[in-house]
Amino acid sequence: MTTPVATGIPTVYLVDDEDVLRDALAWLLRSRRLLSEGYASAEAFEAWLDQRRIIGPLDLRDPSCLLLDVRMPGMSGLALFDRLIERGLVEALPVIFLTGHADVPTAVAAVKRGAFDFVEKPFSDNALVDRVEQALARSAEVLGRLRHAQTIERRLAELTDRERDVMRLVVEGRPNKLIADELDISVRTVEVHRARVFEKMDVKSAVELANLLRELPSYSA
Repeated sequence: MTTPVATGIPTVYLVDDEDVLRDALAWLLRSRRLLSEGYASAEAFEAWLDQRRIIGPLDLRDPSCLLLDVRMPGMSGLALFDRLIERGLVEALPVIFLTGHADVPTAVAAVKRGAFDFVEKPFSDNALVDRVEQALARSAEVLGRLRHAQTIERRLAELTDRERDVMRLVVEGRPNKLIADELDISVRTVEVHRARVFEKMDVKSAVELANLLRELPSYSA
């Protein structure tokens, strides 16, 4: 099955205390038809997250990524990165660190903890925007997958207890007669529940149902 991809207008968030650099990055991104929003500090960006009530990845409306300076007055880029990890955002909001030469070992360590990449200053415009576009594609894929899983969870919540019982046995490959025997109901009743499960889960076969549920690591029959 193809991984669902989130639709929407991608946005690149720029967090750097240098106005000149933020303006230059915004101009560069516009030249590649990418929207951006700039923040002069990590605190300002975190305040925006709080204002928008972005607590977890599904609170992000559109695909996005973050260009984040490592060293800034006040909260550092690394401290903000830790806050994003706590919110579970670093997959859906990929972080590309902008670093000076002295910060490279620190940035490498951050990549090992989930940052998307780091780019040394001064950077190649084309190489940076290429990585931004790849980060936005990653964000779209992650958000699409999470929203797809949320849809499946919503469908599961609509099943009755008996329908869940039938579904579990259908997924195990049991024929209707054996399901009826195990649940002590008629074959006709099994057929009715099976049809309702397929309808609610929006599938056409037991194989499709099993594949759908396999996309939910947390699923337990």
